[in-house]
Amino acid sequence: MDLDIIKNIAVVGAGSFIGGMARYLVSVMMKGIGKGFPWATLAVNLAGCFLIGLLWGIFSRNATEGSKWALFLSVGLCGGFTTFSTFSKESLMMLQSGNFWGFAGYIALSVTAGVVLVALGYHI
Repeated sequence: MDLDIIKNIAVVGAGSFIGGMARYLVSVMMKGIGKGFPWATLAVNLAGCFLIGLLWGIFSRNATEGSKWALFLSVGLCGGFTTFSTFSKESLMMLQSGNFWGFAGYIALSVTAGVVLVALGYHI
């Protein structure tokens, strides 16, 4: 394996490590807020959408999308911070418990607000 790829894997891993810890911290801080609705996951995913849009805009305008910082912050930090698997599990749990409106609202809000926040971050 190429040494540059190994370095990039380490950079992404370091960012993922920090992003995962930050995600856990948000879930601990928001524990007990809005029982029955996954507010912490929604907050993390929407904040991550804005952040990745902001970073994408910065890195693309400066022609540094392939830099180590771009990998660390976008792929690593944002990838470790946001979580599609938890979003999917929580969605299914709401559906299985009969909370159809919570399920539909969570999916609609997550996807719509996520795309809007990526665009907003990019344009800032």
